[in-house]
Amino acid sequence: MDKGILVVISGFSGAGKGTVIKKLLSESDDYWLSVSMTTRAPRPGEEDGKDYFFVTHEKFEQTIAENGLIEYAQFAGNYYGTPKAAVEQKINEGKNVILEIEIQGARNIRKLYPESVLVFITPPTADELERRLKGRGTETEEKIAARLSRAFEESEGIDEYDYIVVNDDLDKCVRDVLDTIDTAKRQPFRNEGFIDSLIKGLEKYHK
Repeated sequence: MDKGILVVISGFSGAGKGTVIKKLLSESDDYWLSVSMTTRAPRPGEEDGKDYFFVTHEKFEQTIAENGLIEYAQFAGNYYGTPKAAVEQKINEGKNVILEIEIQGARNIRKLYPESVLVFITPPTADELERRLKGRGTETEEKIAARLSRAFEESEGIDEYDYIVVNDDLDKCVRDVLDTIDTAKRQPFRNEGFIDSLIKGLEKYHK
């Protein structure tokens, strides 16, 4: 059996990466979305091993000491991390493992797994990103402004990714991601004019 590959998918909040990943997983059994380990309590409807691996602080810190996590972080008093054993097991089973993480985590993955594929999903323009965030209707203007400012900071790391996929049309975006993962042979998208234009558009939101 051929091994799978490790794929990191990142993107701005509001870029639609979660929707893209969900659709990708529904279209093929060759992919597996990594399940994170956490010390926070399960929320109603969440299942251990499906949504997260729920563990105690002691178990999480033991896993850290045993080098059992690919990457981890601490937020609001709780740990979150990616279990190494589960990821490597799925890769050995032939699954293409998807990690949905931010840029700092992607950098760590690249150091540990140089053969990994890093994909960044973005809307076509900064204005479109703002429109999508406002279109959710779930956050205040202040929170939206903070997300856009954060997007500017994240945009400065886009050139570290192997592939940039523009999410302008969902079906096309999913096809592009599938093609990228399946072949892992395309030339990276290094359109500097596109990157410069996107960063310039986001700069106005950064404080």
